[in-house]
Amino acid sequence: MSSETPNRGGRAGEDAEVAVQIDPATFEKTQSLTDIAHRISVHDVITFPWYRPIDTISPTHTVGKGRTNLTLIASDIMQTDTTGTPYASFTYRPTPSGGPGVSVHFTPGDYGATAVGDYVVTFVIAANGSVNLTVGGFAGGTTPTGLGPRTVNGNVAVVVGLKQVPPTQVTYASIQQTGGATWQWYRTAIEYPPLILQL
Repeated sequence: MSSETPNRGGRAGEDAEVAVQIDPATFEKTQSLTDIAHRISVHDVITFPWYRPIDTISPTHTVGKGRTNLTLIASDIMQTDTTGTPYASFTYRPTPSGGPGVSVHFTPGDYGATAVGDYVVTFVIAANGSVNLTVGGFAGGTTPTGLGPRTVNGNVAVVVGLKQVPPTQVTYASIQQTGGATWQWYRTAIEYPPLILQL
């Protein structure tokens, strides 16, 4: 356990607050840039919406446009008024749905999409030791990337790639704990995949 990710799982209320600011850019991603990149050639018509996130769901912003929303499963605490970064904390215990977790639904058309597109959903978490997760997702007719069992430790950005999503398709991405240490969820970013220019 690093000093940046203190174990908050055993405490509640005022005791649980730790004033930790997080920088999601420093978290290790579970998929590489090439795994989630959108490749274009110089002959393609290029538009550039990629430089801004579509939405970021967090403890202080739980509902986005349309059906975009957050589901927390069996969290210990959700701390929104911390002087650090707001978070939800989790300790493993069996639940009817399988275990503690975070799920975010997203419909591209609610944000102005009019054509089939690719999207990246990133869960920014801090694991206070080895945490076993099942990564899930649904994109309509295609299989998302990054799904399945995964063991993480430390500051991690769990990445799910949603491919070829119709604008009216309600999608989701989720992480659910199946065992291991306590952990915190800080935010889930919904973005366009990074661009790789093929010459």
